[in-house]
Amino acid sequence: MATISLGINIRHFYHFQIPKFHIISKKSKQSSSCYSTIRSLLLNNGAKTCQFRPCYDSRVFNTVVRASENSSSSDTALIDADVSDDVMFRETFPLQRVDKVEGKITIRLDGGEDEENLQLTVGCNLPGKWVLHWGVNYVNDIGSEWDQPPVEMRPAGSVTIKDYAIETPLTKSSTIEESDAVYEVKIAVNTRSSIAAIKFVLKDEETGSWYQYRGRDFKVPLVKSSDDDNGVGNKQGFAVWPGQVSSVMIQSEDTRSEGEYKNGNSKESVKSFFEEHPIVKETVVESSMNVYIKRCSKTSKHLVNIETDIPDDVIVHWGISKDESKKWEIPSGPYPANTYLFKNKALRTQLLHKEGGNGCYGVFPLDEETAGFLFVLKLNDNTWINYMGNDFYIPIPKENKEARKVDEEDTAYTAEIINEIRHLVSGISSESNRKTKSKEAQEMILQEIEKLAAEAYGIFRSSVQTLPEITDEVVDVESAVKIRSATGSGFEILFQGFNWESNKSGKWYVELEGKAAELASLGFTVVWLPPPTESISPEGYMPRDLYNLNSRYGNADELKSVVKKFHEAGIRVLGDAVINHRCAHYQNKNGIWNIFGGLLNWDDRAVVGDDPHFQGRGNKSSGDNFHAAPNIDHSQEFVRKDLSEWLCWLRKEIGYDGWRLDFVRGFWGGYVKEYMEASEPYFSVGEYWDSLSYTYGEMDHNQDAHRQRIIDWINDANGTAGAFDVTTKGILHSAIERCEYWRLSDSKGKPPGVVGWWPSRAVTFIENHDTGSTQGHWRFPGGKEMQGYAYILTHPGTPSVFYDHMFSRYKSEISALISLRKRNKIQCRSTVKIIKAERDVYAAMIDEKVAMKIGPGHYEPESGSQKWSLAVQGNDYKVWEAS
Repeated sequence: MATISLGINIRHFYHFQIPKFHIISKKSKQSSSCYSTIRSLLLNNGAKTCQFRPCYDSRVFNTVVRASENSSSSDTALIDADVSDDVMFRETFPLQRVDKVEGKITIRLDGGEDEENLQLTVGCNLPGKWVLHWGVNYVNDIGSEWDQPPVEMRPAGSVTIKDYAIETPLTKSSTIEESDAVYEVKIAVNTRSSIAAIKFVLKDEETGSWYQYRGRDFKVPLVKSSDDDNGVGNKQGFAVWPGQVSSVMIQSEDTRSEGEYKNGNSKESVKSFFEEHPIVKETVVESSMNVYIKRCSKTSKHLVNIETDIPDDVIVHWGISKDESKKWEIPSGPYPANTYLFKNKALRTQLLHKEGGNGCYGVFPLDEETAGFLFVLKLNDNTWINYMGNDFYIPIPKENKEARKVDEEDTAYTAEIINEIRHLVSGISSESNRKTKSKEAQEMILQEIEKLAAEAYGIFRSSVQTLPEITDEVVDVESAVKIRSATGSGFEILFQGFNWESNKSGKWYVELEGKAAELASLGFTVVWLPPPTESISPEGYMPRDLYNLNSRYGNADELKSVVKKFHEAGIRVLGDAVINHRCAHYQNKNGIWNIFGGLLNWDDRAVVGDDPHFQGRGNKSSGDNFHAAPNIDHSQEFVRKDLSEWLCWLRKEIGYDGWRLDFVRGFWGGYVKEYMEASEPYFSVGEYWDSLSYTYGEMDHNQDAHRQRIIDWINDANGTAGAFDVTTKGILHSAIERCEYWRLSDSKGKPPGVVGWWPSRAVTFIENHDTGSTQGHWRFPGGKEMQGYAYILTHPGTPSVFYDHMFSRYKSEISALISLRKRNKIQCRSTVKIIKAERDVYAAMIDEKVAMKIGPGHYEPESGSQKWSLAVQGNDYKVWEAS
C-alpha cells in the first residue's frame, strides 16, 4: 500500500485507525485493514466516518474522456483534461476480497494383509499448513471425551496437546496418482487394542481455521456401535470454526461410504471405507483503492480519479447526488469510455487496466453543481465491495474563493514546510536510513515533523481568521467539540458510583439515585455503575444470565430509575460490561461447568479451547485467561452476534450511554471494535491492567513497555474505547510514596503514562473498587490522595474519581479541583509543559492557563505577561490560575 507507515518505527507518535469494509457476498464476513497516516480528511457517508489522508505518490492521467458506443447520452463532447495541480480531495481505502479455491478432504480406512492391522489416512488436496488435531475413544468410554493414543500409534512429528490430544502435521503425499490428496497423514491402528474410535478435527494453521463434522469432532468408528450417528460414514454435513484472520466454509455434500462393516454385534471391527467431501477454502486478498479529485480548468468540471491494485476486471457502479440527500441520480454526459446505462438507475464503467497488469484506473468528470459521487465496485466473479455496508460517498469540495486569497508569502512558506516534512519522512522511511539512524534520532525527526505541521496549521488558522466575521456571538468551546466514541465531548469527568461493599445494601441503585443531583452540581458528567446482571459473586463480576438484570445492587426497574435520574441531572451513565468470562448454568458429562442457560444458551463451543479448567471446544484464547470462570471465545461468530445484540439491548432497554469493559486483557481489542461499532457508545473505557516493570523490587523509571501494551490494545480496538491509565497510577504511587517526583517526566519531557502518548484515550485514576475500598489490592499512599487528584484533575486525559474519596474528608478539595478544571476548560487533549520533575517536586503548566505543583519542594509560577493567582491548595500541592 502506497502509504508511509510512521507507526512501525516510533509507535506512540501516530496512532492509526482501522476502517471497516463489507464484501457483499453470501459467504463473506466483515474484515478490516489498517494503515498509518499523518494527515486526515473527513469522508462523510451519512452514517460512518473515515478519517485518513495518507501520503502517496499519486499520478495524474492526461485522459480524454469519451462516451462509449452504448452510452445513455448523446452528449459525446470531448473533454481535454487540462487538470490543475491542486488535489481537492484525496483518500486511500483498504479493500479486501475473498478468493475461493475448491478441493476435498479424504478419509480412508484400509485393511492390511492380516485383519489385525488397519491404516487410517486423512488427506486434503488444497495447499495449506494442515494439522490433524486428534485423539481416541476407548471401548468403555462414556460421553465424548478424548484420550491420547498409545505412543506406538503416533506418526512421526506428532506433539502432545495437554493431556488429551495429539497434533500431527500433514505432509505432501508421495502417491498423488493413487489418491487425490496432496497433503495427508497415516495412522496405524491395531484392532486388538481397546480403541473404539478415532476423533479429530482438521486445522489449517495458515488461516487459523478448524474443520469439524456437523459442528462436532470427526469420529472414525473402529468397532460397530449404536451411537455412531456422528461417524464419518453417515450422510451428514460439515461446520467450521472460523479463525481470527479469515474464514473457511465447508460445503456439505457427502458421498456414500464405499466401506463395508462386518455384520455382527456392536464390538465387531470395521474393515475399511473411503469417503471424500468437497470443500471451498476462502482466503482474504488485501487490496487498496485511491480516490482523488482535481479540477479541470478548461471545462470547470471536477475529475474524480479512481485507482486500485486489484488485477482483475473492476466495474464501477456509480451515480451522483445533487444535494445532501445522497439520492442516486444519473449525471449528464460525457461519460468515461466503457460506460453503459444500468436499468435507468445508475451507470457502469469498467476501469482501464494499467500497463503491466498491476491494477486499473478510471477518471469520472462531474459538473460543478454535483454534491457527491456515489459508487460501489463490482468484480468479475459477481462480488460487490462497498463501504461499511453503505455506498462509497465522495463529497465534492466546494471552492471557497475568499479562503483562497492567502498571502503569497505564507503560501510559499507553507510549501517549504511541506517539502521539509516530505524530506524528513523520506529519510526516516528509507530502508538504508532506518538501519543507520538510532531510535533517538528517528524520534527527534518525528518531533520536528510535529512542530512543522503545527506551524503550518497555525498559518492556516491565521489565514482563515482574516475572513469577515459574520457574528459577534461567543461560541462555547465545549459545546462546539464534536462528540466521538470513547471520549465523549473531551471534557468528561468520570465518577465511579460504587465500591466493593456497595452490593451489601441490596438497594444500592435507590441510594445512588438520591445523589444524582449533588454529583451533577459537583461537576461530574459521567457515572460508572456496577455490573447489572445476575452473578455468582455478589459484586457482579462473575455473571451468569446476562439478560437477568436482578442483581445484588437492585432490580431491573430500580436500575432504569437510577439511569433516568442521572439523565435528568445531565449525567451520562456507563454500564460495567463483563464479557471476557461467564459462569455456566450446567455441567457437561464430565462434570465441568461449561454449558450455559438463559437466553444465551451457549454450549462449550463458546469457551476457549486452551482454558485448562473448563474443557472448551472453541479456538485458542486471544488474550490472557481469567481462571475463575469459563473464558468466552470471541472468535466465534455466534458469540459476537449475541454479545453485540445484548449491548444494543442494554442501550435501548436501560438507557446506558456507554461501557466500562472488564478484564479486556483477556480478549483481542479487535472484537471490542466490533462491539463498540454495534452499540455506538458515547463513552467507553477498558480495564487493561497488568504489572509495571520492576528491578529487584524497585519500579523502573522507564515504563514505556507497559504503556505501549495499553496503547496496542487501544489501537487494536481502533480507538473506539479508551483505557484506564494504569501506568500513570503506578508511577504516581512510587513518586509520591518515595518522594521521587522525577519519575513524573519521561525521557522526552512528557507525562510518563498513557496520558503522555495518547491523552484522549487515557482515563486517569488513583483508586477504584479493586485497588482501594475493602479489597485494597493496590492502595494509593495513605494521606496523600489529594496529590494524586491534583495531578489527574489538572492534566489531560479523562479523570475518574472514586466513590470512597468523593464522599470523604476530601470532598471539598476534589470539588474545588473539578471546578477549576471546568472553569479553565481543561480537556482530554490539553497540552502539558513540565516545568520541574525533581526529587521533591513536580510542577507543570497546562494549556498556559493552569499551573500546578505536587510534592514538598518549592515552586511558584513566574509572573510576566501572565498574572497567576493561587486557586486551590492542600497538603503538598498547589494549583494556580492565569488571570
